Amino acid sequence: MRLGRDFYTRNTILVARELLGKYLIHKDGLKSYKGKIIETEAYINANDDGAHFHKGLTPRTRIIDQEGGHVYIYNIYGMYQMFNIVTEPKGVHGAVLIRALEPLEGMEYMYENRYKKPCEGKINKRELINLTNGPAKLVMAFGLSKEKHYGLDLVSSKELWLEEGEEVLKGNIARSKRINIDYAERGKDYLLRFYIKDNPFVSKK
Repeated sequence: MRLGRDFYTRNTILVARELLGKYLIHKDGLKSYKGKIIETEAYINANDDGAHFHKGLTPRTRIIDQEGGHVYIYNIYGMYQMFNIVTEPKGVHGAVLIRALEPLEGMEYMYENRYKKPCEGKINKRELINLTNGPAKLVMAFGLSKEKHYGLDLVSSKELWLEEGEEVLKGNIARSKRINIDYAERGKDYLLRFYIKDNPFVSKK
């Protein structure tokens, strides 16, 4: 079952935690991708100096002002893209970064996207884990991009959406500081990263 608006228009931290186990679906023509979300990071408001939108709305961050459920993709280091989901009611800024997925369907397409060569035969364990065990990797593997998917509404899009997945018990969820935001004076210490314990696709143990 597709996730509805009510799921996304809630407290960002709650959404980040409850996204674990949900399925991300991407339909690209005849290609179909499916992955289970196993790692997220919450970016909570304008006071969170770890958030890319903490300085206010710009052409890059304008979608953050919309109601929860929209896609927010931005560039980093001039070469990578990060896939985020807008949260909270309209005008209350928050977003969840999807840091890692466990591939479920369409691995052959993910392989071609990530490694730029045809998938011939069985994918070995190292290559499989490396498909989507990081935020930039999963964007590439799933064929997502800022140019095509920025601003899409996950509630109504026929191309990209989230579905109910597997229940993740509270005891199987780990929480830690977010990764690679040492520049944030306050936000670097917030425990706003959530991931499924012992899942091999977690980006960083």
